[in-house]
Amino acid sequence: MANQKAIEKKKSEVSALAEKIKESKLVLLTDYRGISVEDVTKLRANLRKTDAEYKVIKNNITRRALAEAKIEGLEDLLVGPVAVVISSDDYLEPLKAVYEYAKDNENYKIKGGVIDGKVMTTEELITLAKLPSRETLISMLAGALLGNISKLAVALDQVRVQKETNE
Repeated sequence: MANQKAIEKKKSEVSALAEKIKESKLVLLTDYRGISVEDVTKLRANLRKTDAEYKVIKNNITRRALAEAKIEGLEDLLVGPVAVVISSDDYLEPLKAVYEYAKDNENYKIKGGVIDGKVMTTEELITLAKLPSRETLISMLAGALLGNISKLAVALDQVRVQKETNE
């Protein structure tokens, strides 16, 4: 009887995780081998600021949850100690937080993940993490547009001055 209860408990864990995966914008699989508890606590705190969760879940449960969520291609990454980072709000800020942490801790590695339902390789995830933040990109765009508008205003003013002198 106890065995049946354990199976039911694991089935509910798989279902709950699969539902979270389906609703999330970001699911990251990371290798946390050789990381101290103190370091993981700092990472968790940084991820909480971005509304992301950091969990260590048994690989078998993660594998079944991914299958239930109809996500394929990550099964090979579920070897050894794997931590799962899940975010349902944003994918860029938690990804940046994990990437910055991985840069400072050589043992911590991004194995792969899913962004908006699309399976991504480590290289693709790192490329995205290196992009400037949304606010920075918007300010760069605004600066470029403002520069062009200023040039247009100067050109129009010069046309006005030239017409005034010709009259």
